[in-house]
Order: sequence, then structure tokens, then C-alpha cells
Amino acid sequence: MPPRSNPTARQRRLGAELRKLREAAGLSTEQAAAVLATNRTVITSTEAGRHGISPERVRRLACNYECADPELVDALVRMAADRTRGWWEDFRGVLPPTFLDIAELEWFATALRMATMTHIPGPFQTEAFARALFDAAIPPLPADEFDARVAHRVRRHEALTRPDGPAYTALVHEAALRTEVGGRKVLREQLQHVLAMADHENVTVRAIPFSAGAIPGSGQALLYADGDVPSLDTVQLDRTNAAEFLHLDGQLRKYRLHLDRMQQMSLPPAETRDLIHDLIHQL
Repeated sequence: MPPRSNPTARQRRLGAELRKLREAAGLSTEQAAAVLATNRTVITSTEAGRHGISPERVRRLACNYECADPELVDALVRMAADRTRGWWEDFRGVLPPTFLDIAELEWFATALRMATMTHIPGPFQTEAFARALFDAAIPPLPADEFDARVAHRVRRHEALTRPDGPAYTALVHEAALRTEVGGRKVLREQLQHVLAMADHENVTVRAIPFSAGAIPGSGQALLYADGDVPSLDTVQLDRTNAAEFLHLDGQLRKYRLHLDRMQQMSLPPAETRDLIHDLIHQL
């Protein structure tokens, strides 16, 4: 397959997993290239996500790497076979790549858990709320990027509202529910939209009340995406200038524990709904 000038997050992850299997098998890139009767640059480009690979070649490599996890191999084969061009690709070259990576991660996840401390989760945000958030950027965003960020943010709900959308649990701190982003009217409409999203069978919203006290971590937004198999799970953290994506087993365990603890601290869905209704009436 030809090189890809703009590898997607899914292609990069496939390449990274193939590299891990090769290294675990103790094989060099030259030895892996011999398996496919190609040259080492094809292997290095494939492992970097810049060069496509067929499902048949994935199976051949996995066999020669002596991968003893058939479910992982099948998942990698599906990744290689998938040629989905998601809606987020319309923003490539306009928005930073991490924006596209987050949308792609949400789309292909089998389940999602998100915790936010200071803002409404991205897939729940209304256009007016998103505009108010991005309007607070310093320095101000260029007009075309501002509009693109808003449009991209609003479309992220499609991962949840499609017929086969993944199970999604949002743990939202009370501070985020009370912060008047865009003013009282914008927040009121935003909270009403959160309730509407919670009506979807696959969506669960749980508020973390102020009375819960200290929470794990530093308070940054946290997204945990389940892959087709546990070893393909991903954690995404918000950083100052970019999103960070984590895949190591220790990191995954750490943030699963964080989310488990925050979920224990949160209100049940029915009590969360009552809290949001109360907040709406106060606005």
C-alpha cells in the first residue's frame, strides 16, 4: 500500500502495536521486512503509521512475531481493513491534529468514560457554549479556525447519538455545571441539552458534587476509551497546548482507578438529573 501523507490516529496506533509485537519477538526491522519480502523502510514507515498495510500482511507479521493473543490479532486486522473516512477528516489541515485524533478516538471506541472538572464534556456542548469557550482563548483565534473549532466541537456528539454509539459515562463536577460560560441563558440551554443527551440509552451522566471533596489527579479533563481488546485502550488527557494520549498498561490502570474513584464519589443518574433541574430553575 502507498505511504499516507496524513496518517490518522488509528493508523499510528496500528503501527505502534505492530512495532511492540516485533520488539517483543526480538526481531529487527530487516528481519520483519524479510517476512514480507520488502525493505526495512516499509516496516519503519508502517510502524510510524505513514504506510498502509493489508489485513493479510498484518496476520503474516503477527504469526511470525508469534503473537499468542488471537483477539488482539483480529482487532489489528480490523484496524488494517477499516477505510472509514470520518467526518473529522473534513477539518484536516484546518485544525490541530489532536482535535481530529480525539474525534476519531471517540468514534471507534467500544465504550467511553469521561471526567471533567471545569467545563461541560465536549460531545455535550451546544454551539453557543462552544463559541463562548473558544472566545476566551488568549491570544484570540483566527476567525476561520474559531469557526472550525466550534463546528468540530458540535459534531462530536455524532459518536454518541448514532444507532451503534458506544456506552458513554460522563462524570461532571458541579463546578462545571454551575460556571456561567456565555452567560445565564447560554448555560441554561446547555444544561437542558445535557439532560437531552442523558435521555439516550447509551449515555449516563453523573455529577460530582462539591460535597465530594478532594478528587484524584490534578483536575484535568480525562477521557478513557475502550478499544476492541483491553490492550488497545487509550487515555486522553487535556494539556495546556495539546491533548496527550496514553497507552501503557500502568497508565491505563492508574486512570481506570481514578475514574472508578470519581464514579464512587458522584451522584446517581437520577439525583444528577434533579441537581441539573435545580440549577436550570436558578438561572
